[in-house]
Amino acid sequence: MSTEEKLFSRAALGDNKVDVSQYAPPRFETLEEERLYRKQRLAAAFRLFSRFGFDEGVAGHITVRDPEHTDCFWVNPFGMHFGQIRVSDLILVGHDGKVLEGNRPVNAAAFAIHSQVHQARPDVVAAAHAHSIYGKTWSSLGRLLDPITQDACAFYDDHVLFDDYTGVVYDVEEGRRIGQALGKKKAAILRNHGLLTVGGSVDEAAWWFITMERSCQAQLLAEAVGKPTQIEPEYARKTSQQVGSALAGWFSFQPLYARIVREQPDLLE
Repeated sequence: MSTEEKLFSRAALGDNKVDVSQYAPPRFETLEEERLYRKQRLAAAFRLFSRFGFDEGVAGHITVRDPEHTDCFWVNPFGMHFGQIRVSDLILVGHDGKVLEGNRPVNAAAFAIHSQVHQARPDVVAAAHAHSIYGKTWSSLGRLLDPITQDACAFYDDHVLFDDYTGVVYDVEEGRRIGQALGKKKAAILRNHGLLTVGGSVDEAAWWFITMERSCQAQLLAEAVGKPTQIEPEYARKTSQQVGSALAGWFSFQPLYARIVREQPDLLE
């Protein structure tokens, strides 16, 4: 059992020893099965972002790398509301920005940012960016999040500040600079813009975005009434290993996925 699995197994109690294999990303026999899984998770993530109010006009995008054509990614069609996206609506975009599957255009900013993030990080399967209210409010301060809550510790020493706003990102060169600034971290605060999160699955990237948005909200609220007490570095680092691992990120998304599919099963169409 890996260190990550040991940490994860401590979170569940029962009469029998926890079989962590039940709570880990699935393995696939075919690329077609994996592609469908990724697209279903992607459509569900959009529905959840809509439910949480992360939509802002035509802004925002989540991408997932195709398991076979790894220089291509699936993304939401430009101008389609997050709350209406189904699996069949997703479009496949090539490394040159051309739509390879689907009959709607791609958001130019989505391509400029995500193509470069995916290129800079071969380990990244999915990336999420939206103009959520607390994320973009916090981004205007030009600061990293502090470890003031257990949840915020997921980003302790694992997020960066992209401190260079120059307008809407239409140029892949700026997307490249965002990818470079991200480095090996799981998230970036784009100053005066919003949040960007990445992960080894749609589940992970979407969960990091959701909990980072809430962490921004918590710090804004705390600082509105006083000076928050920060968790000491030793314990922030330890907590980060517990709540900020890839497995923890993936698993935290599963109850949300089950809920949205039950409530809105049409997303799987």
